Amino acid sequence: MMTSLFSQFASPHLLGLPLVILAIGLPCLLLPMASGRWLESRTMTLFGHFVTRSTNQLFLPLNSNGHKWAPLFMALMIFLLSVNMLGLLPYTFTPTAQLSLNLGLAIPLWLSTVLTGLRNQPTHTFGHLLPEGSPTLLIPLLVVIESISLLIRPIALAVRLTANLTAGHLLIHLVSSAVFSLLPSMFSVAILTTILLFLLTLLETAVAVIQAYVFVLLLSLYLQENI
Repeated sequence: MMTSLFSQFASPHLLGLPLVILAIGLPCLLLPMASGRWLESRTMTLFGHFVTRSTNQLFLPLNSNGHKWAPLFMALMIFLLSVNMLGLLPYTFTPTAQLSLNLGLAIPLWLSTVLTGLRNQPTHTFGHLLPEGSPTLLIPLLVVIESISLLIRPIALAVRLTANLTAGHLLIHLVSSAVFSLLPSMFSVAILTTILLFLLTLLETAVAVIQAYVFVLLLSLYLQENI
């Protein structure tokens, strides 16, 4: 039971080749592309409006030095959003439900923000490790605590995204299994469970969008501390 329940998060293979590469690259093919015409299609116009509003919302608190990170962060958010949404379709695989992939995204980007701070303003960056006005006796302990808090940030980013997507997929799997089990014997209860499954799917869709936004938002806040 437990093996079949969690087997949906295992990376699928075909002829010995991992299909996670296809799952990562497929969303990029579904995104609207600019045609070069004077008047773009409605889909491209809506997509451009979404990117513009999201960029303004994310980079409003940052100064001009952080605006050069906008293409990277927006590409990351679009990637996470598309992968999370496509993972809700039947017979699909969600790469962002894998902790290894999320760590591979979180650690380099977090490390880039830290190295940027060490290069541009090292005194201010090291100053985050010791709150102002700290008692002398607590300075070593506070430095250790703040260092651990700094190092755990990419792990928290990856675990948050993985846990939210995994929990939602497990709930959908369990409720859908209950619908098929109740359908032959208790039809009315199965209908109510189907309504619950529909509402849960809407909730998981919102979670997929919010988690992509939160992942990039936290990275932008880490960048704000180092520029």
